[in-house]
Amino acid sequence: MSSESKQNSITPHDTRYLFVLPFSTDPALARRFLARDSNIVGNIRFGKILETLDKVAENTALAYVHRFYPEARVVTAAIDSIILRNPADTKHDLVFSAQINHVGTSSMEVGIRIECLGEGSSHMATCYFTMVARSTDSGAAKSLALPPLRYPEEIDKKRYQKAEQRRQAYRDELAKAEEMPSHDEYLLLKKLHKEQEHGGFNGIRADQLMLESTGRAYPEQENVPATIFGGYLIRKAYELAALAAEMVAPDRAVPFRVNRINFNQPVLLGDQLKFTARVVYTGKTTITVQSDIERFSRSGNNKSLSNSCLFTFRNVGSDMSPQPVPFIYPVTYAEDARFLNAYRQRLD
Repeated sequence: MSSESKQNSITPHDTRYLFVLPFSTDPALARRFLARDSNIVGNIRFGKILETLDKVAENTALAYVHRFYPEARVVTAAIDSIILRNPADTKHDLVFSAQINHVGTSSMEVGIRIECLGEGSSHMATCYFTMVARSTDSGAAKSLALPPLRYPEEIDKKRYQKAEQRRQAYRDELAKAEEMPSHDEYLLLKKLHKEQEHGGFNGIRADQLMLESTGRAYPEQENVPATIFGGYLIRKAYELAALAAEMVAPDRAVPFRVNRINFNQPVLLGDQLKFTARVVYTGKTTITVQSDIERFSRSGNNKSLSNSCLFTFRNVGSDMSPQPVPFIYPVTYAEDARFLNAYRQRLD
């Protein structure tokens, strides 16, 4: 078979990748993923799940890219969304089933389904990652052109179309973020600011709901030479966001959706890291947290935003039923902008 025929014959099914977390037979592994030392529904560290997902997406994309560029690398450009459907725990194995749904010029969408096995097995989450193929020839990372997949089955075509819709929806979202508030949005913000002017105001202001932490990038967090593993970074960002959500949740804050995570700049060995998590919006039972990672080089001359993340949590009772959360009030123009961004994506 010629190289061109080989390229044109690859289907999404040919890119499938399976990974299992064998909690039922590996107690040490199960304990590392334990969220609390108590018997609660959904007792699992979602930050560790995020870390695992990033590696699964990388391995899936890399297997495809290596068919054509054996020395190439892949990097995560974005986590388009993760939808949490059912709680999981560390008593039953988790199966990560991944495949490539869409191939663009140099990017790929990797779809991942997480299943929790055992009695009453369930669909835990649906995840979509955008990965980019890179060459490091001559020491400079360059995007690589990728051959397209063939989509022979109707389900493959539907997944391709949905991937295209997600890409367009994100472009629309970026454009809307630049727009001025609509009349209704302006009136809402005006009302929220007016309420804060009353002498008896006792609401929660957004500026009271921010957490920060710092760190340094070390070799044990390395993925490829001199570059820190993105899964580690988003785990840390999520964990700080979860702590911020707990500042608002009267009961228990559990992950509900990863709205979006962008990977803007790589983090290098020795970089100083600053993690910031802000509660930016609350719905009826949900809490939206923006979590950002900034990197600072040792020389101090290079500062950039490495990752920007938007997480939605749900406040739940002991039986996982949704429970109400208090409303939060933006104060500054920056808080208004973050509030509106989350408000436009609200899930309630």
